[in-house]
Order: sequence, then structure tokens, then C-alpha cells
Amino acid sequence: MIFQMNNLPKIKGLLFDLDGVLYVGSRVIEGAIDAVERIRASGIPCRFVTNTSTLSLDSLQQKINSLGFSISKRELISAPQAALLFLKQQPDPVCRLLLSEDAKRDFMEFRQSDTDAKYIIVGDIGDAWSYQLMNEMFNCLIKGAQLIAIHKNRFWQTEGGLQMDIGGFVDALEYASNSKAKIIGKPSSDFFHIALSTMGLQPDEVAIIGDDIDSDVGGGQQAGLKGILVKTGKYRQAYAKTSSVKPDLVIDSVKDMPRILKI
Repeated sequence: MIFQMNNLPKIKGLLFDLDGVLYVGSRVIEGAIDAVERIRASGIPCRFVTNTSTLSLDSLQQKINSLGFSISKRELISAPQAALLFLKQQPDPVCRLLLSEDAKRDFMEFRQSDTDAKYIIVGDIGDAWSYQLMNEMFNCLIKGAQLIAIHKNRFWQTEGGLQMDIGGFVDALEYASNSKAKIIGKPSSDFFHIALSTMGLQPDEVAIIGDDIDSDVGGGQQAGLKGILVKTGKYRQAYAKTSSVKPDLVIDSVKDMPRILKI
């Protein structure tokens, strides 16, 4: 089924960011559950894409569905799962995992080392960041390890307000080691193409709905998708105005999507 959305022609599928679009922390965005149900009932395929790096795939699905959504694992495309796919393609990928204990559960098949890792996987580890840890990572990198960033977001929205994300730590490690990280999640085009491949659709047939003008909208547009920016979650008008990214559509909330789709 094809939907016409103003200046967004021939849209056949939608990607939804999670945190900030469907919920913030444990609070569901008003109207989000109904909007998703109506869109899916209309026949348009959906995928739910996230840079969240604190949860295993099982825990992520349980969290979403405990909030009232009904989303299957095959519809979830998370940055840690994309990192798993990448590592599985490497010969004997010895890893140092800078991930939450829950997220590490999905990476147990790989050998791990604190000093001789070939790949350093960086996700959100909260208050565990320290100079000592950063220096350990720096020394691994100058010995030839590859830095794999689950994402490189600047900040994210929590129930208590904005919080610094891992992008600054990734930048510091890149600068000190004179190396470049491989970015796995949004805004990587590879990440968006993984989602598209599960839908069987071309980039210009799909729109991404997100609250991050850089990673969601800008990343999606770079991959050939249309970008829809919502004014919830981490959205800040002043920040959006200074961005070089120009969304294809700006809406107040995901709850407006059924009206825009005329369903």
C-alpha cells in the first residue's frame, strides 16, 4: 500500500525511533500506542529502530511491550544487534565490551580481553566512565584495536532532562588515538539499510520518524530515506534551527501520523 504525505511521495514503509518518539524512559508519549496500531492495521509495514545500547534484545522487547505496545523481535532493529552482525563477519573477533551488563548478554559468543582486544565495543555505561578506563581504551587503540561505537549521539532525553550521551567519549578516544571509530547505529547508512532489507523496500519508499535531527532525520536522509522530525523527546527548537539538516516534514508528535496518512 502506498501513502501520499504532502511532499513525501510513494511512502510504503515507516521506521520509528523508540526513545523520544514512542516513549521517554517509562512514560509513553501521548497517543503513540494508538498511532502505531492504526498505522500497522492500515497495512503499512513498520520497523522500530534504536541506538539504545543499555538493553539486550530480549530486555528491549520486554520494555516496549510492557509499556503497552505489541512489537515482535523481527520488527526491532537495534544498534547492538547491528554490531553483533558486524562482529560475526570478522575472524575471531576478540572484544573489549564497554556495555551495560544486560547488553553484554548478547555478545557472550565472542572471546573477550581487557588488554589484547581486536575490537573495542563502546555503548552506554553510565557512571562507569573514568580517566583510567579511557586510558586503557586509548592504549588498546594505539596497539591496533578497532573502535566500534554503537552510536555517536551527543545527548539524549531522560525523564529527568537531557543527558550527555557517548558521542563525546568516542570523540575523545578518536582524537587521542588518531583513529576513526566505525559507527554502527544511526546515522550510519548501513544501519538504515539493514532495516530496509528486512522490509524489502527501497530507501525512497520509506520515511524515518525521529526526535534527533542529526542521527534520525539527517542519517535517514543520507541513506536515501525521507526524514520526519517530531517535537517530542530530545527535540529542541533552537538546536533544530541551527542544524544544517532540513527535515522533509516536522510534526508535533507521532500521534499526528494517522491524520497525516489519512487513515
